[in-house]
Order: sequence, then C-alpha cells, then structure tokens
Amino acid sequence: MLDFIFSIINEIRSYFVAEKVEYEITGECKKCGKCCNYMYSVDTYTEKEFKIMQFLFPKYRRFYIKGKDEYGNFIFACKLVTPEGLCSDYKRRPAMCRNYPVKKIYFPAKLHDGCGYKISTKSFEDYLKKDKS
Repeated sequence: MLDFIFSIINEIRSYFVAEKVEYEITGECKKCGKCCNYMYSVDTYTEKEFKIMQFLFPKYRRFYIKGKDEYGNFIFACKLVTPEGLCSDYKRRPAMCRNYPVKKIYFPAKLHDGCGYKISTKSFEDYLKKDKS
C-alpha cells in the first residue's frame, strides 16, 4: 500500500519537474574577435550598475557599453581588441575571457556567425534513442 502511495506522489511530482536538457560546447576558437565586440553581462541593467562594477573590479574598465539589443539588454565590447580580432592584453585578460566559452551552460546561448564553437543539446529523448540503438 505504501509503495502505491509513493508512486502516486511521484507521478504528481513529475508534472512539476522541468525537463533537463544538457548543452555541450565543442569546437575551437577561430580568433575572429566577434565575441569580444558583442557580449552580455548578467545582472547589469543600468549604466550606473556598470560603472559600479568597473569601480569594484578594475579589470572591467576595459569594457564599454556598445549599445542595446532588440530586448533592451546592454551589449558590451572590449577596448583592447585589435583590428585583427586578437586581445592586446592577452596575458592579463579577465577570467571571463580566459574561460570563454564555459563548458557547462544551463541555457542555449547564441554564438556569432562563423564562430568555431558549436552548442549541441541533448534532451531526454536523445537518451532514449541511444538506449534503443
């Protein structure tokens, strides 16, 4: 009887669990500099917040607000990218630049056209297909 109750509870709970999708990043950098000239910052909603971030973290003074996208999100660019798309201060670049693109992401990001990296998704159905093969 107890097993039956737990199975009903788990069935009800399953309707409230979001489907887990894994994202994998493959490929390599083509050194085009596009990612350095068109980037986003999470949790930066106003110019004042951006100035505070630059004050607290001096390495971020290399970035400037380039504009806004169609959704009103700030677009940032780096002042230290050469016309060839390379970083002129490569050895002292911030961690976010060194770690780009992060290997573990939780949502599908959009990469620039021609980027050497690719984002592939793996859903629950993909796991089921693999097991049937």
